[in-house]
Amino acid sequence: MRQNIKCSDNELVASYLKGNVESLEVLINRYKGKVYSYILMVVKDATLADDIFQDTFIKAIQTLRSGVYKDEGKFLQWINRIAHNLIIDSYRKNQRIGVDAVTDMDKMSDTTMFAVESIEQTMIQRQDEERVKKLINMLPPEQGEVVKLRIYCDLSFKDIAALTNVSINTALGRMRYAIINLRKILEEQNASVLES
Repeated sequence: MRQNIKCSDNELVASYLKGNVESLEVLINRYKGKVYSYILMVVKDATLADDIFQDTFIKAIQTLRSGVYKDEGKFLQWINRIAHNLIIDSYRKNQRIGVDAVTDMDKMSDTTMFAVESIEQTMIQRQDEERVKKLINMLPPEQGEVVKLRIYCDLSFKDIAALTNVSINTALGRMRYAIINLRKILEEQNASVLES
């Protein structure tokens, strides 16, 4: 299995298709954190996220076995696209679909709490996370989405572009404008505090 860890995604897929089940395990372990984080960020429900996460990899395995998967060196984008489609299907089944339901990711910071040494540090961290969340929510939706996918899901701009159906330049531009807008918001907030 150690040899498999160094293999590319495409090599692992090819190895799995030849019958090496360990290769699939390596692929799943390689991306499970990013895929699960993305799902949880969108659905905001751990139980539903668990179900969609399992369904994502089941569908991926079925697709790989059927021979439909195209070896383009974009396994993470492909698996995230499966997850994205399953999230939309889930919302449609529950008749909760809407632009805000799919793109609103307010509760993500609540799931990223880390263990800290003291209650005081925990309180400071929560206040900081709430402030960051509020600042991000002040951005235009497209910019906020890119920031959340980049920071909370640790996706590359290439993956973000594929997931949001825009060019990589558009994704990079949205991030650039998000940073500019966040700086302006912070400057305005600091100015208003000083005037008070």
